[in-house]
Amino acid sequence: MKFSIATLLANFSDDKLIAPKAVEKKLDCHNDQSIRKLQIALDALERIGVLAKDKGRYRRLFEEALVEAKLRCSSKGFCFAIQDLEGTEDIYIRESHLSNAWNGDRVFVKIIKEGSRRRSPEGEVKLILERANPSLLARIKKINGHNGDPYYRAVPLDDRLLFELDLVPEGPNLSDAIDHLVHVEVLRYPLGEKRPIGKVVQILGSDAEAADDLDIVCCKHDLPRFFPDHVLKEAESLVNHSTKPDQKNRLDLRELLTISFGELNKKDINHALSIETTTSTNYWRVGVHIADVAYFIKADSPLDKEARKRGVSIYLRNQVVPILPDALSSDYFSLIPKKDRLAISILITVNKNGQIVEFEIEPSVIEVDAHLTYEQTQKIINGNIEELVNLNLDQLENAINKLQEVSHAVRNARLQRGAFDLNLPDEKSYYNDESPLGAMIIPDIFPTRSMVAELIVLANQAIASHLLALGVPAIYRVQNSPDPGDIQEFIKLASNLGADLYLEDEEYLQAADYQAFVQEFATSKSERVLTYLLEDTLKPAIYSTTAQPHFGLALQHGYIHCTSPISRYSDLLISRVLHTVFNEGRDRRSSRSKEGVELGHSSCHGKISWNVLAPEIQQELEAQLTSVVVHLTERENIAQDGQEDLEGLIKTGLMKERTGKTFQGLITGVQSYGFFVEIEIFSESTETFRVEGLVHVSSLKDDWYEYRSRQQTLVGRKNRNQYRLGDIVEVQVKSVDYYRQQIDLVAVSGGSTVFDDEEFSSNSYRF
Repeated sequence: MKFSIATLLANFSDDKLIAPKAVEKKLDCHNDQSIRKLQIALDALERIGVLAKDKGRYRRLFEEALVEAKLRCSSKGFCFAIQDLEGTEDIYIRESHLSNAWNGDRVFVKIIKEGSRRRSPEGEVKLILERANPSLLARIKKINGHNGDPYYRAVPLDDRLLFELDLVPEGPNLSDAIDHLVHVEVLRYPLGEKRPIGKVVQILGSDAEAADDLDIVCCKHDLPRFFPDHVLKEAESLVNHSTKPDQKNRLDLRELLTISFGELNKKDINHALSIETTTSTNYWRVGVHIADVAYFIKADSPLDKEARKRGVSIYLRNQVVPILPDALSSDYFSLIPKKDRLAISILITVNKNGQIVEFEIEPSVIEVDAHLTYEQTQKIINGNIEELVNLNLDQLENAINKLQEVSHAVRNARLQRGAFDLNLPDEKSYYNDESPLGAMIIPDIFPTRSMVAELIVLANQAIASHLLALGVPAIYRVQNSPDPGDIQEFIKLASNLGADLYLEDEEYLQAADYQAFVQEFATSKSERVLTYLLEDTLKPAIYSTTAQPHFGLALQHGYIHCTSPISRYSDLLISRVLHTVFNEGRDRRSSRSKEGVELGHSSCHGKISWNVLAPEIQQELEAQLTSVVVHLTERENIAQDGQEDLEGLIKTGLMKERTGKTFQGLITGVQSYGFFVEIEIFSESTETFRVEGLVHVSSLKDDWYEYRSRQQTLVGRKNRNQYRLGDIVEVQVKSVDYYRQQIDLVAVSGGSTVFDDEEFSSNSYRF
């Protein structure tokens, strides 16, 4: 098995001595070659002081001046090492101190010069932990050798990768692919002054426009589209396994009306919902039933390692790059109707105010009665059910109306604690929970998305509170508060757009402040621009082994992703933690204690004064979760980048066809070099796309324009014409760079006149 230094060091998370044999087993080093490579890596890490050797075993050494970071480089060669910890400074790395590290690589950096108030600290790369570019997109370049024989190099399309790769003469005929777009696998990274070496694995086309969009995205982000044979073999053995014997000792919920919701073509159905009215008419009992993937996939099995490596399923329009083979994700594990399925059921009692009264978590067996699209669900809610056949419509209608009623109550409770919604109809959550922004999104077409999302978030919230009460390890989803400086800048810009916003307490920013902002500009004609600006102030949600606040959901004591174990490895890990509690958890202080607690019920909260898990099990779980938490955040970032890239290519292709045409658009950003305009276009399938292009200041020929940074406005010196944030302008599509997804526009008409004679501020720029 191939392994990175980061993967190797993940086995040394504490100060314990570990034998090489144990590491060999963890890293699947079964043959002489892989064992030899592992020993070379261990020797090298010992030599540079990262590991210490004692009687044939190794332990990790931690040096304070050595920090772990990720490289971010520019096309001009400027590089910074970005640390994971919130509030830490970026470290400037000179090109001579990169040690052949590339953009995106995870590295150890040694500080060689402390920073000052105006300058970042400087460092040098001491060790490359993990390469971010095992493959890349490039163009083939022909070079004539000294003896007249030609050879070939690959020039990366990513202009932040400032090198060329020598190509080995394997695979496609390189002479036929000169200047073509190709996918190159890196065979060897640079060694000293020697160039990296690669081989062409696929010729994508004569240029980016000729290549398939999906190929470009998968190659650019190195997304795996095939599973290794040994992983497929294990999946096949699972598919042939009957679950009937496994149904014993599980809560049988097959008689409960259970419904799954989602897109029409979505096959990896992770969860389903049920609803009951309790004996007290003031309560509902909501069931959130999760595919019990962890029951089948054991830790460190081939399937588990492959799922961990992939991190998250990536949805690319009608295609999916899953973490598990299709036979499992779309069939054997999927909660498809009319099939017995093993599940973990979260049964939550909710009162009329949307508050959780109690809940229990049980291994169960369920049978989903129907899978409904959001459109079908909306028709049932609206009473338009004549098109739906072969379903018990009365029961479905009753259940869906109850689910909608309880979701409204849950939403009101969420808003009451200060959480907020964002009106961003293009934002999608592929997991029926909160969006990647950390907030809930108001859907434009099918409000039933919100119905499902509210209840899924409620289940995630319940699991987080339970694992926290039990004191067992977990991976939490956390989101830090925005920077006060960013929100103050937003308030100033909002004031220019006519929104009167203020903070209750400038030193203590709360989610409730954002809720007030959203309510204030909900009826404003500038709502879309203000929402974009507010979105830009939010910090990304990440994974952490520590329960911390989640800003977007206004949760102070932890939130967890657990409801999509087929599609997210973090959720599979949480299911595994729950099984550990079911199987190994101690429900009383000692075997001599007469009274115990129900470890699967919320009634145990506040009653546990002992360690639920044995110390060795607790430590093993902590080590497993700690070793993977940063990787999972990075995989989700890659998934989001890939999805945005595909959407960007589709939009750019549509705009390429419209070169020379004029559109009305909304100014969504103004900078010293020009302003960005968002326009709406429609595809042949009548799908609406919001596309953003740049009007460069050099194309404004009618005057010299000065930039007012405080107002985000470009103002003409003579004619006093201005282009302001939130203005409507008419623009023409000038040119389109397909691969870089850059759309150049020229202003045809629009803007407004400045009537005041105020002096230009010192923050203005002249062109």
